[in-house]
Amino acid sequence: MGRKILFVTTDQQRYDTLGCNGGQVARTPVIDRLAAEGIRYERAVPQSVVCMPSRSTMLTGQHPRTHGVWMNGVPLPVDAPSVAAELHRAGYRTALVGKPHFEPFLDPFARFVENRLSREGVFTVDSPWHDGTIGPHRGFEHMELATHGAAGPLHYARWLNAEHPEAVGGFYAVLDQDLEVNADGGGSTGAPQVKDNPIPREWYHTDWVADRTIGWLDSLDADDDWFCWMSFPDPHHPWDPPASELGRVDWREVPLPEGYPEDRAEREALLDAKPRHWRRWYDGSLVSNYEAPSRWVPATLTADQVREVNARNAIEVELIDEALGRVLAAIEARGWTDDVDVVFTTDHGELQGDFGLLFKGPYHVDGLMRLPLVWRPAPSASIAPAVVSQPVGLVDLAPTFCEVAGLAAPDWMEGSVLPTDDDAAVAARDGAQLTEWDSELFGVGVHLRTITRDGWVCTVYRPGTVHDGTEGELYDLSDDPLQRVNRWDDPACAAVRSDLVADLEDRLRPRPSPRRPLDAPV
Repeated sequence: MGRKILFVTTDQQRYDTLGCNGGQVARTPVIDRLAAEGIRYERAVPQSVVCMPSRSTMLTGQHPRTHGVWMNGVPLPVDAPSVAAELHRAGYRTALVGKPHFEPFLDPFARFVENRLSREGVFTVDSPWHDGTIGPHRGFEHMELATHGAAGPLHYARWLNAEHPEAVGGFYAVLDQDLEVNADGGGSTGAPQVKDNPIPREWYHTDWVADRTIGWLDSLDADDDWFCWMSFPDPHHPWDPPASELGRVDWREVPLPEGYPEDRAEREALLDAKPRHWRRWYDGSLVSNYEAPSRWVPATLTADQVREVNARNAIEVELIDEALGRVLAAIEARGWTDDVDVVFTTDHGELQGDFGLLFKGPYHVDGLMRLPLVWRPAPSASIAPAVVSQPVGLVDLAPTFCEVAGLAAPDWMEGSVLPTDDDAAVAARDGAQLTEWDSELFGVGVHLRTITRDGWVCTVYRPGTVHDGTEGELYDLSDDPLQRVNRWDDPACAAVRSDLVADLEDRLRPRPSPRRPLDAPV
């Protein structure tokens, strides 16, 4: 019997939303305890700041330009490499419960497996694997799926519609009548994507994901080795947690984030010092991607709206923490705790008021780029608790899961096993992480290439709709942690910039050709 793996992800969660990372609003005692017992990473970097490319990186251990999911709406090939398949082949029982999003959500003709499973009354199907063999879809023998509400074809939506139809209408409508991301406001402040949801807590998708995870674990034999990806849809917008929980955090008492300059002139001066798409989105004159409401103008965001969004985000984070606690208690009841590795992270961050913005997009700053990551190794492995400050990436997760299972990482994985302390990070890794953004939607193209290394974040802009290829961003994380001062054109930083750009270009692998087609906006 080997080590078992509970892989916990959330969607769109900032680093500073956890107590162990200095968060002051949400109470997260369960994750904080895992961090105290394990390894807490202070600079975990996504390889993309949107869902589908980032989740595909977690599954494959590859950068987006290798697995081919270059933006949301581009499906991961059905036979793409998968760490779940590697573990399943090695005898692990495998499950994914919650949000997958390796395939487009907007799929009216049910072309993709994720959107067919529930309708067909099954939890997986056989699909081709990377090596030409056949096995459960992407290596998961059990997929019980959910997303951000009660609409759509996934298991949670169909369960809620069948068992509690009276609760379906309580959720915020993520899309409007034109299938655009909804810009309607709600709550006390009229903030976008906010709604009071009367659903009982026990029917909300956070508790449903935990319940279904416990149900699957209970179905296993005591001696089984298992890999379970528990994937919570929150705290991604819409911010519509159960209304019964809103009293946890009074939005009026939530402090404004340090990254939100309340003075409008100061805020706009910061935006003007960045490449031009920042200010143009803020003013509502350029919409570059589908992930934020196209009809919402960030310049209209008020301080109170920032407070209310952040309060609801904190409530959703607390519900996740409590749900994880229930799952860990179920694992303890099975007598497995000493042999279970727990990894907690998210796919990307959320701007959450930084620079007067919400949601996400082509903006490579800490709100989207610095992620919570905690690895509590199985106590039986006797790995000492530590804090790692060196950069690591989501691309490192898949090889780490192989290491835990006693498997050699396949050659197609591009990351490295997560270090267990800073000394190991310095000795065994080069300390650089890459992040890319590509989007071509609404007639607007944006293309960013970023390297995080040696306390700097350096972004190169490829030619696009509003960029000519000469723009860039350069931030010194040591003396500018909020990334307010763009040093790209600072003569004093010319040598640093030149070195980072050359290193970035050297590390970028060739793209597969032809580029995979875009099948849907999300």
